[in-house]
Amino acid sequence: MKALIQRSQAASVSINNEIHNQITDGLVVLLGITQNDNKTDIEYLAEKIINLRLFKDSEKEFEKSILETGKEILLISQFTLYAVCKKGRRPDFNEAAKSDVAKPLYEEFIKALELKGAKVKTGIFGADMKVSLVNDGPVTIILESPEKNSMEQSQTN
Repeated sequence: MKALIQRSQAASVSINNEIHNQITDGLVVLLGITQNDNKTDIEYLAEKIINLRLFKDSEKEFEKSILETGKEILLISQFTLYAVCKKGRRPDFNEAAKSDVAKPLYEEFIKALELKGAKVKTGIFGADMKVSLVNDGPVTIILESPEKNSMEQSQTN
């Protein structure tokens, strides 16, 4: 599971030329899901996202998390985060989970963020969406859940 996170001053997602959801200050999170992702990946990334110190306090940059500030998350499903462009000119999306796998995990990810106290707004899974944002900083972070092999090895050591 992979998340591209952008701190934003304003963001919206439109579907069929109509604004579906929008936030003011907060985070835009583009979420990519692979065939092998599971609840462990969801928990890891959700916990990481809500606790990352990406916002300033009165004195310093990068001091407060989304939970501490009460700001919102605009979460968008984004299978293209798993594009492979090593051969040819056309991206290969075979690493991205198919809809029947990705959609339930995406919905679980939303619930995980909400259960941890985040205010979440979303696009519509699988829709043709137009995402607009004013990137604040700019601050853009890429997070990825740990590889399964690395996790299994650390558990056996």
